[in-house]
Amino acid sequence: MFIAILGRQPDISLAELEAVYGVAQVRQVSAQVATVVTDTIDLSALGGTTKIGKVITTLPLKRLRDADLFTDVSKDIVHHHIDAWRGVNHKITLGISAYNLDVPPRLVQKTGLILKSALKKHSVSLRLVPNDDTALSTAVSHNNKLGLSDNKVELMVVKTGTDIIIAESRGAQNITAYARRDHGKPKRDAFVGMLPPKLAQIMINLALGTAAVEHPADPHFSEETVKSEESRISAERLTKVPVAPPRHILDPFCGTGTVLQEALLQGYDVLASDLSDKMIDYTQQNLDWIVRSHRHTGTILDISQADATTHTWPHASAVDAVVCETYLGQPFSAPPSPAKLKEVVGNCNHIISSFLKNIHPQLRPGTPLCIAVPAWRDNDGRPTHLPLTRDLAKLGYTLTRPPLVYSRPDQVVARELLVLTVR
Repeated sequence: MFIAILGRQPDISLAELEAVYGVAQVRQVSAQVATVVTDTIDLSALGGTTKIGKVITTLPLKRLRDADLFTDVSKDIVHHHIDAWRGVNHKITLGISAYNLDVPPRLVQKTGLILKSALKKHSVSLRLVPNDDTALSTAVSHNNKLGLSDNKVELMVVKTGTDIIIAESRGAQNITAYARRDHGKPKRDAFVGMLPPKLAQIMINLALGTAAVEHPADPHFSEETVKSEESRISAERLTKVPVAPPRHILDPFCGTGTVLQEALLQGYDVLASDLSDKMIDYTQQNLDWIVRSHRHTGTILDISQADATTHTWPHASAVDAVVCETYLGQPFSAPPSPAKLKEVVGNCNHIISSFLKNIHPQLRPGTPLCIAVPAWRDNDGRPTHLPLTRDLAKLGYTLTRPPLVYSRPDQVVARELLVLTVR
């Protein structure tokens, strides 16, 4: 079993894990942490998980305040690792993180200092990674290569509602690689939106995951759709046997090509279109850069300048998933006036609805889609959703999970992720 440290928006991170590993195998045990029952986890393919750790032991939860609880756990950690490391002949780099425990950072660091002093008596050198917080940041774990070898270790202590989990890190998200793919590519365009590579990975996984997600109460999620589809989805998707991954991904609003680059790196073949000649040129330059500078196993099948509301895509009937950020409308630095909002919502709703109507007969029944559509926040954070999100059944689609909203706290135009299948 593994633990996964969830990203900035835990609901999206959790949905991705459930899609990839199965809803029955994933359990959220605290605000930041989930457990995943699996033999192996490929962190590089998960956009929403910041760290993973292999569970080495669980301890019963005692009725103690957190500081006393951690002190008890610390004794177990020290005794175990003195025995494990007393005979090693290399220097050990150690980091310690505590999650869901209300303890001062110095108490966490004290465990490492005690272990360092004890190992010194056995002629074992240990470097403790300094930290001013209870848990090491992703950047610190990544930069120290913790979890990537036997001599670079991060111990992760997690308090759940029933026990204490102790895990050893198996790596942290490669933020250097993400930054390079985001900021190092030849062409970017802030005006049309800059889809983060992490979010593109999440969307691919949400579309292509083999597991269903249960439908919690959600006022924006169509109750009628849930009732009509719930039994069939549970029977067909929860019991689905994992198969070889699909091969063809289509992005009909490719922009600068972020979805395509992430799909190529995960081994998928890609085809794409965009209304703008400029975006097609940007996509081609960016994909040429990815092909030259990164290891990949996917193939570029077709990239065309086309209107997604009317275009017929080559090979559409062979597409295994549609993943895209649709038209988000104009950017806003402050909530627009009611009249302006009505105009923008109407325009976006018309374009995206027309796209969904156009592509529907070109795709096989059951084809999954993960599309990002706009949602606008007012000054109180209340969202305005596209009308089409309430009419997906009429357009020929089934929502397979409640929508997920991806945004920053100060963002007016958020991305609402819709995970659909063709009826």
